[in-house]
Amino acid sequence: MVPDPEAGTAPQKGGWRLFGRSSTRGQENEETPGRRELPKWNMGILNDRETIEVPGSVLLLAADHNEPLGLRNAPARTSHSSIPTAVIRPSEPPQDEKKKTSDGKIILEPQPEESANDPLNWPTWRRDSALISLGLFCMVGGGMTPLLAAGFTDVANEFGVSVSSVSLTTGLYMMGMGLGSVVFSPTAILYGKRPVYLFGALLFVVTSVWCAVSKSFVSLVLGRIFQGIAVSPVECLPSATIAEIFFLHERAYRIGIYTLLLLGGKNLVPLVSAAVIESLGWRWTFWVVAMVVGFCGFLLFLFVPETFWDRVPHPRKKSSRPNFFRRMSSKQHIRRSDAAGVSVPPSALPSARHSEEGPTPAPAPNSRRNVHVGFATEAEEYHTEKDREAAALQDTSEKLEELQDSGVPATARIFAEDSHAARPDIIAQGPSSSDSSTKPHVSYMSDNIEKPKSPYSPGRLARQDHTETDTESQSVASSRMVAGRVPYTTALRAQPAKSFVQQLKPFHGRLNKDKWHKVAIRPLILFSYPAVLWSAIVYACSVGWLIVISESVAVIYREGHYKFNALQTGLVYISPFVGGILGTAVAGKVSDVIVKAMARRNGGLYEPEFRLVMALPVAITTVIGLMGFGWSAQLGDHWIVPTVFFGVVSFGCSLGSTTSITFCVDSYRQYAGEALVTLNFSKNIFHGLVFSLFVTGWLTDDGPKTVFIWIGIIQLILLFFTIPMYIYGKRARMWTVRKNFMEKF
Repeated sequence: MVPDPEAGTAPQKGGWRLFGRSSTRGQENEETPGRRELPKWNMGILNDRETIEVPGSVLLLAADHNEPLGLRNAPARTSHSSIPTAVIRPSEPPQDEKKKTSDGKIILEPQPEESANDPLNWPTWRRDSALISLGLFCMVGGGMTPLLAAGFTDVANEFGVSVSSVSLTTGLYMMGMGLGSVVFSPTAILYGKRPVYLFGALLFVVTSVWCAVSKSFVSLVLGRIFQGIAVSPVECLPSATIAEIFFLHERAYRIGIYTLLLLGGKNLVPLVSAAVIESLGWRWTFWVVAMVVGFCGFLLFLFVPETFWDRVPHPRKKSSRPNFFRRMSSKQHIRRSDAAGVSVPPSALPSARHSEEGPTPAPAPNSRRNVHVGFATEAEEYHTEKDREAAALQDTSEKLEELQDSGVPATARIFAEDSHAARPDIIAQGPSSSDSSTKPHVSYMSDNIEKPKSPYSPGRLARQDHTETDTESQSVASSRMVAGRVPYTTALRAQPAKSFVQQLKPFHGRLNKDKWHKVAIRPLILFSYPAVLWSAIVYACSVGWLIVISESVAVIYREGHYKFNALQTGLVYISPFVGGILGTAVAGKVSDVIVKAMARRNGGLYEPEFRLVMALPVAITTVIGLMGFGWSAQLGDHWIVPTVFFGVVSFGCSLGSTTSITFCVDSYRQYAGEALVTLNFSKNIFHGLVFSLFVTGWLTDDGPKTVFIWIGIIQLILLFFTIPMYIYGKRARMWTVRKNFMEKF
């Protein structure tokens, strides 16, 4: 059971610990009558002063069951996300028997619908072919960053520029990737992922040809910028596509395949390009890329249809029993003449008659105190303070309840912590006002209203039998009101299974009515969230230092002491490839073991900050690898020494990237889609672009020893911020919930 914050939140003796010792704070408070105070610390993490229900914290109840805390405090979304998020509900008794795998051992999550057009109901070969096609495309795209690393010297000689200037082809390419992710992510949310993939592949081919035939260095740089824009969907969309077409128990294996292909591309494509540069010249790398991407684009066109599906739970059968969220229908008090659309004076309302019989509890003047924003479910139709002041009556017709659930834009659900009485809802005609003296014009709707004139006819309502979140009710309802158009998923539910040829349609229109600029700016707002900001810094460094080394490979191995040719320089990338695979394999397992042990010691309560313990091995491996790489290269050690240190850096950077992503997603799971864009944007712009402007020239002037020692110091300083993040992270999470920057925009 989740501790009840109203009944007292102090844990039982031995349940909450500070570095393994029971906190005495709760024992002291046992003598104090009334509400007990929370322990100040748990495992070195400062608790929130007011509640333990902080979004992101999870109570581990059993091996196969967890209870997320803080759901009622988590803000309701006001925009769609690229990664599908289901409606999170409190624990409820099972309604219908859940669908399971063919052997009956695993409950399918998410639950597929009966429609054959549901991507989860596609044949296994159809879904796996989509994964492989997308994975191959991502493999090529992922390796485009250091594509010319082994050929910097050749490009510099042909165009008569310095090697440090050629590094701009990498930095500005990453800038294009950062800008492209901000553009393509909201576009995919509004119009679907298939047109974005196809357009990206087409632009990828065009820009590759552009780079291959470029007549000047400026033309090459511009081509690389647009090539980065074309490749950007590789970073921000495939994980969402996998989540849309595979069940939860299938995703780990498929994501492993995708990660392996992406990681292999980042390290193997430079190796192949080095061989091409050595034998055919640097321009042929882009010709080969154009041909390979053309083939991958053809696979995308054939095997990656639109995977969007509005996966919202179906509502339960409505009950007339009073409950926590709504009152019993009062239609027995309404005369049929009133229900015919005739305005009713305030004195005739049921609330007025109740007031004559006895006092009715009124909202407290400061009803905005201690408010919490809940999740949008079909029963939780809360109204803002302005709506409640304008409220006069709850509609009582069953058809009108269906209309409200399916068509009326929902506002943020807000309820006071000190008041559990459900307030009546209304349908008010005319402008609402925060002035309590303003009386809205309230009318009723009857069963005999001429139905064809209404966009909410029973025929349409019958097809729209799914529960909507606050965002979905806003956007989908808007689409219903415009010329009676039916949303994409709702239309597919009523259609027979689409044939293979029908699924080849590249564009399906607009999928929702969110504002493009609002969806585009949301990832940037996440920089104000401390956990996301820390993750963005660590992720940018984890990937960025590898890019910095790739930009210096030509200077160290070709122009420096070793005098390698292009092919020998490319073979150096075998070391980071091995280190990256080992780091990815170790990071998840070790991190899970550590956080499970810490959660058990913390009385079964998991905090996302437990993931930050992995910052210690990240700091050790990356700092040693960076300093060792530069030092050994400066001293002219055997070529295997800096190459091994390159692999150590890759190992540590894999630990860092995995840790930053898991910590960010665990802290703000409802914003996972935007957070991935935030992390990639920071990696591409704030690190990849900025360091490419000066690191190669710095390397030429001061030597690799000085440069990489300072880079190691920078890495160490940035990772020191993990300590305050660990201590104050939980309070920071609750602070962002109270400020609610994302949904206020």
